[in-house]
Amino acid sequence: MRQPYAIIPARGGSKGITRKNLQPVGGVPLIGRAILAARGSQHVQGVFVSTDDAEIAEAAKRYGAEVIWRPAELATDTASSEAALLHALHYLREERSLRVDLLVFIQCTSPFIESKDIDAMIEKLEDGNGDCIFTVTRFHGFVWKVDSQLGAVGVNHDRNVRLRRQEREPQFLETGAVYIMRADGFLQYKHRFFGKVLMYEVPSERSLEIDEPADLLLANMLWQRMYRENQRRTLPDKVEAIVMDFDGVFTDNRVLVLQDGSEGVLCSRSDGWGIARLKERGIPIVVISSETNPVVEARCRKLGIECLTGVADKLSVMWEWLQRRGVSSENNVVYIGNDVNDLACMQAVGCAVAPSDAHPQVLEAADVVLQAKGGQGALRELAEMVLQQRE
Repeated sequence: MRQPYAIIPARGGSKGITRKNLQPVGGVPLIGRAILAARGSQHVQGVFVSTDDAEIAEAAKRYGAEVIWRPAELATDTASSEAALLHALHYLREERSLRVDLLVFIQCTSPFIESKDIDAMIEKLEDGNGDCIFTVTRFHGFVWKVDSQLGAVGVNHDRNVRLRRQEREPQFLETGAVYIMRADGFLQYKHRFFGKVLMYEVPSERSLEIDEPADLLLANMLWQRMYRENQRRTLPDKVEAIVMDFDGVFTDNRVLVLQDGSEGVLCSRSDGWGIARLKERGIPIVVISSETNPVVEARCRKLGIECLTGVADKLSVMWEWLQRRGVSSENNVVYIGNDVNDLACMQAVGCAVAPSDAHPQVLEAADVVLQAKGGQGALRELAEMVLQQRE
């Protein structure tokens, strides 16, 4: 395999969206997304960001890339991406003495690049003896242009023949996400397309390119949908039981202490709605808590779910409960917890779930990290995921 290096051009100025390369999609700036995709590649040997901007450079380093400072004349609106790439390639070869065989050009404006795409493109380029390859998506639109005599004229179709989609010759739209070129050829032609050009198709839902503010809004909406879908797929095919901690899951992990020493907590009614829907589907639910506070039993009694309190060894108690309920496999069990005393149970079941504000060790161990916080809709979110998965 040849030596591929990724270069991500990211200048500070942008017209359509101010500071575009630093705008977040799903909480991660566009520059960070591009870097993470490149770093996740099995083939890419190094990731470099070409920029003129100190804030972008700082973000690039934070996400694990090295920085190539480009001169001012390559940071203008009229400077081409090719010019920035040529500058970066000369730097890598001459100043860093790196053997760069393949130049992996990634644009920040495509937030849904995946590492597997980069690897597949490199492999296809090598296997197909290509000189360059770029990302495309299948295109089914009718393109028109204006003619001074005829008015609207079809560009990619005969306006007098309205073919169905399956009858038309496949066409592909350049997505602007990833371009991979043989470095020697790029230096010779100074353009991203030369020699034998190959295409790599990505699904339309991952082909979005951000140019306008509306694109950024759409990207975040798509990310939310993709995130929830990926999380849902992590659940067992058949959820046989759900085991829950109480504090930090049903509550926000705080306690209200009254003058007489009694304690109270705040719970979410929406969580109660979610639990009720799970019960309707016949999914066994139990709360296992180390607390002995009566408020735990009171909340569970109102929701009509089993409750085991004052438990020091949650794991053994969970095994006993699952056995009593006749659960066939721990792989079909979901456990949701928020603190380190939940880790043993989380590691023992098929799917470990954590609210977004859980302890860092719990977040790292979780298969699914919810968007909601404990006591603020986390259980409702989990319930909806399980119900959608069943449907």
